[in-house]
Formats: sequence, C-alpha cells, structure tokens
Amino acid sequence: MADEQGTYVEPGKEYTRDTRYIETRITTDGKDGYPVEPGRYRLIAARACPWANRAIIVRRLLGLEDAISMGLCGPTHDARSWTFDLDPGGVDPVLGIERLQQAYFARTPNYPRGITVPAIVDVPSGAVVTNDYPQITLDFSTQWTAHHRDGAPDLYPEHLRDEIHEVAGLVYRDVNNGVYRCGFAGSQEAYEQAYDQLFSRLDWLSERLATQRYLVGDTITEADVRLFTTLARFDAVYHGHFKCNRSKLSEMPVLWAYARDLFTTPGFGDTIDFAQIKEHYYVVHTDVNPNGIVPKGPDLANWLEPHHREQLGGRPFGDGTPPGPVREGEQVPEHATPLR
Repeated sequence: MADEQGTYVEPGKEYTRDTRYIETRITTDGKDGYPVEPGRYRLIAARACPWANRAIIVRRLLGLEDAISMGLCGPTHDARSWTFDLDPGGVDPVLGIERLQQAYFARTPNYPRGITVPAIVDVPSGAVVTNDYPQITLDFSTQWTAHHRDGAPDLYPEHLRDEIHEVAGLVYRDVNNGVYRCGFAGSQEAYEQAYDQLFSRLDWLSERLATQRYLVGDTITEADVRLFTTLARFDAVYHGHFKCNRSKLSEMPVLWAYARDLFTTPGFGDTIDFAQIKEHYYVVHTDVNPNGIVPKGPDLANWLEPHHREQLGGRPFGDGTPPGPVREGEQVPEHATPLR
C-alpha cells in the first residue's frame, strides 16, 4: 500500500523512501522556465501529510497567500492519487481537476512515480512544476522575497544555513523518515534498528533543546518547521500506528514543551488538523491497520498547557512579526484543533 510519498511495506525488507522528485524550480531568474510570478502557481497540499504541512506553514509565516494560491486535497486517497474531496463536486476550483494525478500527467504522461503532495502546479498549463518538498520551502524563503509580507521572518538566515542543513539532515534521517522506517518496516530487525535510531535522535534533540529555545540560533528557522510537523503527529499517529512506543511525546518533557511552544505560535498550530491526520494514516495504510478503525484519542487539550519555553529567551520571529489571522477559507475546522 502506497503512503503519501509513494512508498510501501515490503515484507522482509527495510523501508526505503523513493526520493526521486521533480526538481524543477521556480526562481527569480526563471532559469528552469518557471519565473516567480504572483498568481501563476497553485500549491497543492494536504493537511494530513507532514511533508505538505511544512509548505503550508512556511507559506503562512512568510505571507505568500496572495502570491501563491492553495488547494487542499482530502485526507484519504486511493492507490492512484490524492483527490479533491473537500471541494464542491470533488473538483479543485482553480485547476478544474478531480485528481492531482491529472496535473502530474499534464507534465509527464503516465508519470511513473508517486503522486505526492506538496506539489506546485502551473495554473495556465495545469502541469506540475515541482514536488521537491525540501526545496519548495527553501525557495519560498529565498526566491519569493519580493512577495513576502511586511515583517516576514527570515526562516533561512544565510549565516546559519550550513547548521540548518546539518541539523535538518539528521532530523530527516532519524525522525521525519525514521517514524516511517518503523511503521513500514518489513522485518523485526529493520523495525528495531529504525526504532533505536529514532529514540536516540529524540534524546539528542531533547539535550540540544534543553538549553536553547529553537534548533538553530535564537529564532524560528526552517529546521524547526521540519521537526515540528513530525512532533505534531507523534502521539496522535506515530506512537501507536507506527509502533514508535518507547515514549509518547507528552512523556518527553523538553520536546513536549518545545512542540507546545511552536504549536501556540501563529502559523504552526493553526495549520494542524488532527482529525484529518488520524483519518489519513489509519484509513489509507490498510497494510498496517487493515480494519481502518480510527482511534478517538488522544485528548488534545494538553497542547495548550503552559510551556514556559520563553524563559530560555529567543525571539520567535527575529526582527519580524507574527503572521495575521488565518485567511478566510483556510481555517482548520473547530473540531480538529484545540486552539479554539
């Protein structure tokens, strides 16, 4: 069964993610044929997916809502594609398609790899430009600066980029992808190796964050965005569904406080839809959860408990300011978040 990145459980083997993405970039100089142009592109995402959630967060923090429109797929999909179940008639109102697959096929007929989110679509042609999720958010920070909101934070400071990539690389290998290596392991040995690496890295992160508010420097950066989307899903999904059960996030004091600090920061928690997250993982992954039963828990109220991380100092947005209210039509439903 494919997950949201086109991967699957293979009995007897270690889980391996297919990372062959469409690497075309949207840049200020348009060197790949797609210049930065407000209104031309549409970000297709899904609130359920941690990789797409990164793009949703960065778009909001930087204030790119007017420059790049956003379409949201529903939380579940079949083996073919993510679909626009949330829109009237099941059709994206801008692209006029029912399946994200159609935009991939417009770029490459019979596109042979996973139909993944996030993806950026060129609206005039209806074709996917890129689904290279790590580069998408970096390009939002570096190529779209002319369209950032006043007070947009610098999520990718030039003097910290080497450290951001070093930390984010470790987080990706052992945590972001590590939970999948646990959940989709095809053997006991593969599972236990991934499990040990995951919790070793979480312990390392706890030690690092015990004395500093954010992962790199004293402000929120790309590294924090990348870790947050996994932590937000940990107790709701990964602890049980993916057997990452040495400890719940809520039982790891430093990481739990760090996650709550970000969750209550505008631009983070207001993008999290716990109902869609649970429905996606527990319904789509029939090889892991064949009956498709979605758990009622966990209780979400504890996400709003005081975190006291401000005592470590730091300036969340640096010299910038928080984003304003979530745009009309992009709010997470009240039943899916404890923030309301």
